[in-house]
Amino acid sequence: MANPFKLIGVGSPVVDTLASVNDAFLASHVPGAKGGMELVDAAALTTIIGEMDGPLVQAPGGSAGNTAVGVAQLGLPTTFLGKLGNDANGTFYRDSFKAIGGDISRFKVGSVSNGHCLSMVTPDSQRTMRTDLGAAMTLSPDEISSEDFAGVDHAHIEGYLLFNRDLLYRVLECAKQAGCTISLDLASFEVVGAAKDILPDVLRDSVDIVFANEDEAGAFTDMGNDYVGMAAQLSELCGIAAVKLGKSGSLVQSSSQLHRIEPVVVDNAIDTTGAGDLWAAGFLYGWLSGKDLPTCGLYGSILGAEVVQVMGGAISEERWEVIRKQLGGN
Repeated sequence: MANPFKLIGVGSPVVDTLASVNDAFLASHVPGAKGGMELVDAAALTTIIGEMDGPLVQAPGGSAGNTAVGVAQLGLPTTFLGKLGNDANGTFYRDSFKAIGGDISRFKVGSVSNGHCLSMVTPDSQRTMRTDLGAAMTLSPDEISSEDFAGVDHAHIEGYLLFNRDLLYRVLECAKQAGCTISLDLASFEVVGAAKDILPDVLRDSVDIVFANEDEAGAFTDMGNDYVGMAAQLSELCGIAAVKLGKSGSLVQSSSQLHRIEPVVVDNAIDTTGAGDLWAAGFLYGWLSGKDLPTCGLYGSILGAEVVQVMGGAISEERWEVIRKQLGGN
């Protein structure tokens, strides 16, 4: 009998607040490197938001959450493992995931407020994120069991779990016990830097597919601009490596062959929030549907190009209808 779920997303179910800012605002209000993600507490997040003048947009987010939503929207049975808060944001996230056909039975619920991410988008479409993980950070290894992964073909894990190594190891152990294949998104160059000592073993021992953008792959391999070399080094560890190169397309390397994936070019990119997550959703939809790697990469490019044309990681239902027809014809 086939498993009831094709994919489980594993990560932090955070609600995104999206804001357009200029570089001067970042320089004066947000310490740290532009374009990355850093963890902060709720007070710091409130302070930054309080200094903003422009409109704010809220949407369900989180790296693995965005990917799981994409896979569900494309019609594959999808569930999610993560910890919601006991507040309105937690209810909003759960109800939003259910509304697009996702299964909500594997969410945990904490005793504090839901995770919250502020995504600040500059005029060059780059997004800089500051995240309070809230309830998501209280998910503990002893709350995870192989039953959370029962009946699932594939587990997609966001790289931010690398900040909690005991939790990551428990998730990997239980997913493998349940017979899942596993993909890992490296999330950000800060994550890679913080976890570089364990990443080779994690990829080699537990991961079937790794997703990285050029900054993350570069932080892991220290290979400058040798993107082909980066893809080769990553695939030697885990079999399939996807290195996303923005407007230059992407590279998908298997153990035997390199595939160069052309970009889907758009004229009105306004925000890169969710681009990598939706690229992974397209790729995994193709892979879990039995497509070859070039087709998987094409699907990733289609979804990545779609989401950069909107503010945040949420594609409209109208556009999802168009995408489903487009992929159904490939």
